[in-house]
Amino acid sequence: MIITKKVLRNVSLTAHPLGCRQYVLDQIDWVRQHALQANNSLYAPVEKKLFPKRVLVLGGSTGYGLSSRIVSAFGGGADTLNVSFEREPSETKTATPGWYNTTAFEAEARKAGLKAESVFGDAFSNETKALTSELIKKTLGQVDLVIYSLASPLRTDPATGITYRSVLKPLGEPFTALSVDMESPLVKKATIEPAEGTQTEETVKVMGGEDWTLWIDYLLAENLLASNAMTVSYSYIGPKITYPVYREGTIGAAKEHLEQSANAITEKLAPLGGKAYVSVNKALVTRASAVIPVVPLYMALLYQVMKEKGLHEGCTEQIYRLFTDRLYADKQIETDSKGRIRLDDWEMKQDVQAEVERRWALQTEGEELKQGDLDGVRLEYEQIHGFGFPSIDYTLDVDPRVI
Repeated sequence: MIITKKVLRNVSLTAHPLGCRQYVLDQIDWVRQHALQANNSLYAPVEKKLFPKRVLVLGGSTGYGLSSRIVSAFGGGADTLNVSFEREPSETKTATPGWYNTTAFEAEARKAGLKAESVFGDAFSNETKALTSELIKKTLGQVDLVIYSLASPLRTDPATGITYRSVLKPLGEPFTALSVDMESPLVKKATIEPAEGTQTEETVKVMGGEDWTLWIDYLLAENLLASNAMTVSYSYIGPKITYPVYREGTIGAAKEHLEQSANAITEKLAPLGGKAYVSVNKALVTRASAVIPVVPLYMALLYQVMKEKGLHEGCTEQIYRLFTDRLYADKQIETDSKGRIRLDDWEMKQDVQAEVERRWALQTEGEELKQGDLDGVRLEYEQIHGFGFPSIDYTLDVDPRVI
């Protein structure tokens, strides 16, 4: 079939297998190049002796999770295991981007002589935890690093069977601000109604630290965490412009819970000499962030400013810097006053934010976006679904089951 890009309300409904493969290969190539060289002042070469050799990535098929897997494997030579919920392809329907990404990654990892396996299932369930446990015992023995990078609209509590749904809403009152759609350069106003009833509590149940804690408890009980094992989960803070819809909204409440959970998990890991961290990362295009009102406009301005300053990073550059400059550098891990790793340090530089705010003030409802990189944001969104690569002929007939 000829696979074309189909977008409904900013959500991509299709993925291209050859484009997803190229997306993964490009990231692998970047990591391989930077792992060896010492002439890039922004990115240090890899200290392989410090890197983890057995890595479990919960949510390792897209975004920061996928990049964590790529950096672990092709930067440090780690064997990796991924857990993610994917839709497989059929003769007439494409798979999720994560399915194609995982297939491409694991093929390349095995070519490099690395172990690479996946469990496709509901990562919140006890059944998936049990399957993962058995696979770790069979292939890795134990793990040195657990990355928690799950993002989901819902979660069924394995203890009660109750299903909770997450929402991205402000608290207390409606929030109105300027925004843009992925398909139009025109600036518009967007209003988000506040959370109601139990929506905040439900969002915390889905996106907070409860499941992260359950995973660590399970792995500890099964003796699957090695000495000095670390675990890292990803969070976001962002600028004051986005606070009402993000940090001070329902998702912000969940992220606060996630960050607080790190302290409790660290106590659980203390007998092993291990530790839990939350890494606060920069704003990047993901399948989820593209549909958040206000955020695409902020990202378009931020991308342009950071590109002009030579500081723009994608997921892979961010995670490479997390590993080489923070987690596995020959120095004490730097954290803020709340114990968080601040990988958003370049985004939150005073001069970067001041310039973003200046450009935000230039925007007018009904007019085209000014001094922003909406094209770059769009291209990044296309490429995480396998589209927008010049090397791919998208007019060719492709079997969606083959990569």
